[in-house]
Amino acid sequence: MTDLTRRNVLATGALAAAGVTLAACSSGDDAATEPTSDTQATPQASPAASGEALIAAAEVPLEGGVILDSGQTKVVVTQPQPEQYVGLSAVCPHQGCLVNEVVDSTIVCPCHGSQFAIADGAVIQGPATTGLEPVPVKLDGDQIVLA
Repeated sequence: MTDLTRRNVLATGALAAAGVTLAACSSGDDAATEPTSDTQATPQASPAASGEALIAAAEVPLEGGVILDSGQTKVVVTQPQPEQYVGLSAVCPHQGCLVNEVVDSTIVCPCHGSQFAIADGAVIQGPATTGLEPVPVKLDGDQIVLA
């Protein structure tokens, strides 16, 4: 081989390596913007309009609650005492997962096991270090609405 041929081969190899590196960094789809099990997208809590009906009061169990996840509304409505309704964000402050159940007066996050009180969203068990954000709700007739 001549020097020119070797130079061409080396240059071509370097360009090919650079192309492979760029292709590996950019897969062509938007997978980098999708949440994974390790990094959850943080859903936003209830930017819905004041007065929006969330649920019939009769559907919220005493000493329990109902998780509402429709569109932008991600709220837990609880009834810790008779006719006392509390609204809390359904978004766990630990890593942004949505809570998935209310059991034994406790709101549970499925991702890492954080637990929160139905009365005020306070942390009962971590790893979350802060409680669920309050979402103002009120009883309007027989409906629980955003306040």
